[in-house]
Amino acid sequence: MVGTTSAGTAANGDTEVTPAPARVMRADARRNYERLLTEARAAFAAHGTDASLEDVARRAGVGIGTLYRHFPNRHALLSAVFEEAVSDLLARSHQLLAAPEPCTALVTWLREIVTHAGEYRGLAHALMSVTSDDTSALSRCSGPIREAGGALLARAQEAGTVRPDVAIADLLQLTNAIALAAEESPGEPALADRLLTLTLRGLKAPG
Repeated sequence: MVGTTSAGTAANGDTEVTPAPARVMRADARRNYERLLTEARAAFAAHGTDASLEDVARRAGVGIGTLYRHFPNRHALLSAVFEEAVSDLLARSHQLLAAPEPCTALVTWLREIVTHAGEYRGLAHALMSVTSDDTSALSRCSGPIREAGGALLARAQEAGTVRPDVAIADLLQLTNAIALAAEESPGEPALADRLLTLTLRGLKAPG
């Protein structure tokens, strides 16, 4: 995380930096890292995931170069910010694997994804954009979520309550799309649950 880097320009206009090989952080580097995460969470909550990274660095009391040494691009910072939510979702998926109703367990978990994805404006869109992009730092989040959701989906399919042709990647795309729709309609708090219910009705196995 700490070391020599080289800079370039990403497609979205953000500076991109190629990180040096990771090594154990010094105490001051760790403090900078934690301050940057704290300020990023606050900035993303207030202004969405397009919040100025320069402002994040300034509020953390460091230069923009320090931010990019820790987080080579915006997706890397988003991945770190979303990491706690991912841990919660993974732990929850393990609990739900023991639930008596597999389909209900899957629906419960997908509702929680919608809630977490809606925590920061723009996060649902970012998660949708890396569904098939394993090169993005944000895929470190989407990969484990896909695996956890796949286990819940397989259990519901084995129980005969969800159609066998449903794929977890498609289901997560739909879930993120619902989170995005809810984000764009803040005056309709029940919209996400309504859309998720309609979606899942179409996924149920006949009979």
